[in-house]
Amino acid sequence: MAEPGNTVDLEADHVGLTDTYAVRRYFRKFETIIGHMGRVADEMRAEGSLSRSDVEVLTVYVRALSATFGALGHKYLLTGRDPGQVFGSLSMDRVESGFPVFRELLVMANDAQQAGVHLSGMPTVAELKEQMIHEILSEQQIPTKLQFALSQRLYYQALYDGGLFWATNDPVAHWIGDLGEDRRRFMVHWAVYDSQINLPTVYLMEVEDTGSWALPKDTRRWPEAQRHLIAQSVAGLKLLTIAQGFDRDFDDLHPKRLRRFHLGPMYSSAYTLQTGPLREVLEDAGSEEGQDWALAWTVETLESERVEQEKSGWFGKVERQIFALDPFSGRGVDTGATRTERAIILPARPYQVLAERNPPGFREVRKFVVSPKGRVLSYR
Repeated sequence: MAEPGNTVDLEADHVGLTDTYAVRRYFRKFETIIGHMGRVADEMRAEGSLSRSDVEVLTVYVRALSATFGALGHKYLLTGRDPGQVFGSLSMDRVESGFPVFRELLVMANDAQQAGVHLSGMPTVAELKEQMIHEILSEQQIPTKLQFALSQRLYYQALYDGGLFWATNDPVAHWIGDLGEDRRRFMVHWAVYDSQINLPTVYLMEVEDTGSWALPKDTRRWPEAQRHLIAQSVAGLKLLTIAQGFDRDFDDLHPKRLRRFHLGPMYSSAYTLQTGPLREVLEDAGSEEGQDWALAWTVETLESERVEQEKSGWFGKVERQIFALDPFSGRGVDTGATRTERAIILPARPYQVLAERNPPGFREVRKFVVSPKGRVLSYR
């Protein structure tokens, strides 16, 4: 907590995009970037670092993220033009993440609750288009107000249809298999739009269940487990803290592996103010529109190394997980993970500049390079 007189302005790094074409380029850029995320996941599966089920789960969240950006793109389509009423601008984090700020998703979630009401009071898409044609032909003017009405109609329709990446995406459990008569294995996955760093973050946890009822069907444990995991899904918490807390709060749920995927930040010399080698690389690359970007992709993994029995009550015992930490240079204590893998996705021209400059901080970072034809190539 900040001391009196030393308050921190959390919005100092946020900026509103108010230019029509800048906003549209921003959403086109993310449409391209998100499209490459799935290809990166497929490449990681091909080399064995992700399983088929991992890719399937990640694909669900990537598609949801694409739908969210699509909805926001409709909402802010008329930014910078005068639709005849007060209209805001997209607020993005230009320093930490390059993504829209957390508040945008909160507003979107609130709008989604009322989407049906809005749609019921709006003309259909066909009716709006017909009115636009009539205004163009009869009055010979740009139908800005009708364009705005159509953009908002499409926005609320996207919210009503669902399938978006929300501020919190509750845990889902998939059965993997039975390990014995009283032991089952599940993949539990969930995601949040982290409010501290304005980034979409995906969690995958493999857990063994020794409860009387299968976890997703247990009306007592499952809601409690869901609440616990969402409450602990904060970027500032180490995976070790999250896993140990879950292990101790649920005696018959045993986390064997926990992974966290940070999908970002996004870097672009046209939109963000990040400092360091990567920004310099993008500026030196001088790439054409749509090619001036790079996206970080980080995977933290924590694995159970062994199990110890701990006394519980007078006669009982419970399993407690002992997690393996990164053994190199004692970093495991600092990272709270067994290993951390960093990667970056970027177009071919910025990669060429990055390879030529070879800055020290990027020598161990995996590079996924997008060719002009959209193919993803992997480089160490």
